[in-house]
Amino acid sequence: MSDAAAVSATTRTILIADDDRAIRTVLSQALGRSGYHVRATSSAATLWRWVEDGEGDLVITDVIMPDENGLDLVPRIRRVRPDLRVVVMSAQSTFSTALKATQRGAFDYLPKPFDLKELLAVVGRALAAPSQPSVADADEPEERLPLVGRSAAMQEIYRTVARLTTTDLTVMITGESGTGKELVARALHDYGRRRGGPFVAINMAAIPRELIESELFGHERGAFTGALNRGVGRFEQAAGGTLFLDEIGDMPPEAQTRLLRVLQEGEFTTVGGRQPIKANVRIVAATHRDLRQSIRGGMFREDLFYRLNVVPIRLPPLRERLEDIPLLARHFLERARAAGLPQKQLDQGAMDRLKQHAWPGNARELENLMRRMAALYPQEIIGADAVGAELAEAAAVPEEGPRAPETLEQSVERHLTGFMSAHKDGMPIRDLYDRVLAEVERPLLKLALSATRGNQIKAAAMLGLNRNTLRKKLRELDLPVVRGLP
Repeated sequence: MSDAAAVSATTRTILIADDDRAIRTVLSQALGRSGYHVRATSSAATLWRWVEDGEGDLVITDVIMPDENGLDLVPRIRRVRPDLRVVVMSAQSTFSTALKATQRGAFDYLPKPFDLKELLAVVGRALAAPSQPSVADADEPEERLPLVGRSAAMQEIYRTVARLTTTDLTVMITGESGTGKELVARALHDYGRRRGGPFVAINMAAIPRELIESELFGHERGAFTGALNRGVGRFEQAAGGTLFLDEIGDMPPEAQTRLLRVLQEGEFTTVGGRQPIKANVRIVAATHRDLRQSIRGGMFREDLFYRLNVVPIRLPPLRERLEDIPLLARHFLERARAAGLPQKQLDQGAMDRLKQHAWPGNARELENLMRRMAALYPQEIIGADAVGAELAEAAAVPEEGPRAPETLEQSVERHLTGFMSAHKDGMPIRDLYDRVLAEVERPLLKLALSATRGNQIKAAAMLGLNRNTLRKKLRELDLPVVRGLP
């Protein structure tokens, strides 16, 4: 028996407000067949009068009505009748609508057109749900929102994100590169309960593995070679706010173990420290990897996965929501104009050509294309030929001869470039010179000992060091020495 059927056994009254007669008729018939008593109106004023008179067990209201915006009714209804559930429906299927409906106290939000089975299920859940405390009016979200699209896939994401702004639940965002995982993480923060605190992001793939624990949890002075001062980690920097762990699938095993302990115990210690520090952050993680496959391959801890995957959000690739491309293209062109580039428009042929592309780089690829065309093309209205030429040029792979092996200097520069880019949010980098030298020193000494089968005299000669200096460094780095290594 469905939720709706179970609740309808004691006939409940549902109040409907929508200025579309066809919608009112369809809803009245569907709800009536399920055993509910229905009262329908095209007027927000009539709906409000019914609510004030104590009528109805549930309200279903449209947003746009002739005399008042349905969203404005929601907090008023919650104030006078806190136990009366409100379901909002709207053809303005944007993130803003879903967010406003949730933050003003609606039980749920349904974009039009909706599936009647889904609506009946929502009605059943709303009538069966326990009473909620009255909520104060939330701050209005700004209209310049980060999430764009009206496809069915995006509607579900809007609803999920809107609900999560009222909680501190841990979220795992998955999706291909360029789908907007950080945008979702920022939306969860900017419109959530912790929006007054900092949003701190760390990219696990860009931090050298030897520095990840120090980056996350901080370190004490003298904790390792080169630690001349106390370093504040990202958990402390994000206190009271949100910590975004990007590319969590690239976290090394030892750091996974420490992160799991923090999530279990709610506190952490710095590297080299003893005093526990309370972890006052909301965790949002993201990855483009299939973590279940990583678990099977022994690369990711299963218990950590379940700690992080409390609420999963999958971002669809652009090829799965082609209907959003025109809206996204106009959005990116407007952003380019706001950044000082000339104003451009795409004709219908150009839009059609965009929909034929596979978009391996997803929304980021589309944004780069729009910025490039705004900068390079003189005509104000861009056609299909120009779009096709740009896509063809971007897809062309230049013929290259065999590449020379990467030098040690190039490898170090590549890793440091990633490390620096991970700190583009302005977070200070301290003791970098000594920390990098320490990271290089450890594997160098280990390899020298391995090559000499643990013979310190030979290892010191190989490295050009005094034997006593080598011994001192081995003690500082806590490197074990075993003679006769293979």
